[in-house]
Amino acid sequence: MQYVLFSAGILLALLAVLGLFIRWGTRWGSTSEERARRMPGDAWLENGPSVRVAMTRAISIEASPDLVWPWIAQMGRGAGWYSVEWLDNGRRSSARHIVSWIPEPRIGDAAPIGYLRHLEPGRSMAWWTPSGRFVGAAIRAVFDFEVRPESEGSRLVSRMSADATGATGALALWVYRFIDSIMAVRQLKGIRDRVERYGDRTAAPEDPETGARDQYQLYEVIYASGDSAGVEGREAASRWRQFVLEEGIASS
Repeated sequence: MQYVLFSAGILLALLAVLGLFIRWGTRWGSTSEERARRMPGDAWLENGPSVRVAMTRAISIEASPDLVWPWIAQMGRGAGWYSVEWLDNGRRSSARHIVSWIPEPRIGDAAPIGYLRHLEPGRSMAWWTPSGRFVGAAIRAVFDFEVRPESEGSRLVSRMSADATGATGALALWVYRFIDSIMAVRQLKGIRDRVERYGDRTAAPEDPETGARDQYQLYEVIYASGDSAGVEGREAASRWRQFVLEEGIASS
């Protein structure tokens, strides 16, 4: 009996610690005002299932928005994700410079996280995953990024939102929150560190461009123009590219 009680106590303690970690990770660095403020992608989940989550993180960067924006614009579009490389980039090192051959973002760009649905150059962009499966549930997801002036630097806010249907919907979003808490925090720090250390440099002597379109990113991205980067067929970019074509989505 004592062993059962002891085991139960350990389990409850672990769950409590995990819950605190998720709470910390899903709102890391953000203020209550930033969490309450609407972002462009919020409307895409309106009138959806009640099983949902919104995770808002933010970071201050000692550089102007015009220096921050190019790093956001190329993220996931051939430059890597600036996060945990062995988890989301096939152990490739994300770019540490503004990559010469990556085009400007356009509505309809397709990547593993969906397609680019909102774009305000120099300020904000949002990716939309209209359908997907995760832990047995049907999931829709939004990835919002916004940069704005803050004092003499910038404030970068990211919001990852999702809803889910199915018997495992709540579990799926719980797992999603845990994983994303690790990845998103590392991503924001990765952006800040690159901007503050490298600014707007267009070459990296320690990792010069080879011309290979999968040098900095494993998973495929298909640009609105039809050109691509990453390894062809890796992850779901081709699915979202087909969706973009069928829906007639074009750059604004």
